[in-house]
Amino acid sequence: MNNKKNHSGKIADHVQKMGKSGIREFFDLVIGCDDVISLGVGEPDFVTPEVIRERVVYSLKRGQTSYTSNQGLMSLREEICKYIDKDYGVKYCPKTECLITVGVSEALDLAMRALVNPGDEVIYSEPCYVSYNAEIKLTHGVPVLIENTVKTEFSLDIEQLRDKVTPKAKILMLNFPCNPTGATLNLEQMKEIAEIAIANDLIVFTDEIYSELSYIKRLPTIASLPGMRERTVFLHGFSKAFAMTGFRIGYACGPAEIIAAMNKIHQYTILCAPIMAQRAAEEALKNGLGPMEKMRQAYEKRRDLMVKGLNDIGLECLNPKGAFYLFPSIKSTGLSSMDFAKKLLEEQKVAVVPGTAFGACGEGYIRCCYAASTEKLKEALKKMKIFVAGLKK
Repeated sequence: MNNKKNHSGKIADHVQKMGKSGIREFFDLVIGCDDVISLGVGEPDFVTPEVIRERVVYSLKRGQTSYTSNQGLMSLREEICKYIDKDYGVKYCPKTECLITVGVSEALDLAMRALVNPGDEVIYSEPCYVSYNAEIKLTHGVPVLIENTVKTEFSLDIEQLRDKVTPKAKILMLNFPCNPTGATLNLEQMKEIAEIAIANDLIVFTDEIYSELSYIKRLPTIASLPGMRERTVFLHGFSKAFAMTGFRIGYACGPAEIIAAMNKIHQYTILCAPIMAQRAAEEALKNGLGPMEKMRQAYEKRRDLMVKGLNDIGLECLNPKGAFYLFPSIKSTGLSSMDFAKKLLEEQKVAVVPGTAFGACGEGYIRCCYAASTEKLKEALKKMKIFVAGLKK
């Protein structure tokens, strides 16, 4: 007798309606495929620098395996605040304005849950990281979409932003350099965004996880502009620039009242980030900046290789100013983004992500991550050239 019950009807409505991650759904197809060159997963191919790994070993040998304060180690918060002051031009108090989280994803989740009431409008732009739209819906907020296009080099369209602001708008989400396009803002755009935020009393979330991976002169954070510190939540972490994805250390800095509200949720859900990973992050800020810069330089060379290679193949590709992603157009092939990605994987064993994983306006594009060795990138380009040429026959 089968007593198994079907609980699908009891799942919360807003979760039931939510789609799967477009990235993960596609990469279910990759699992089990042999000899695949992956340009898909947004993860550094570099091993975490030795000086950082050694700090973890040292902390374990000293028996540092306990809980920490909910907010995180004070010594780490102090290092973070020094770093942001020096490199981003904003002063934060480590005692009241900094919170250590399990990755930037948790920091974003906490910020959303601390601030969004049902019906509040949250403005964001696509193509974007897959979590943004989902996070808004999980807090019962209302997503308000701005479409970034090739006309603005995938940077934020300021006129669209002006048009999208309503009396119900509460939060503006920014991510520059951007995943998946590598686009960024210039100072003039940043100032215009700040003016709009102040005039409409918006809170700004600025996700700066790729900010060290910039190939132009790095701009200060929007939080450093006049009138913006008190209305900005600065989100950052160690995964990308320091090659520390598995350590899962992120952080949020912002007004004390907002950080306190985020910490209230954090203490009931996560409690604290692992102490060993926090020690590693502390070491990264003290002695990991040299290795970080070497990795950035390597990414820049790979970017140049890939941009030229894709354009030579006939897949029009902008030269991104940051992160480690390219977002070439595949419109000339006549295939949809998903079909292109599936056929490329099946026929040439090269994995890329369909642009639609990052929003409907990503149709006609694919995301290629160049956090892979030069040899693999060259081989991927050869295979993509054969594939595209075959489509024209």
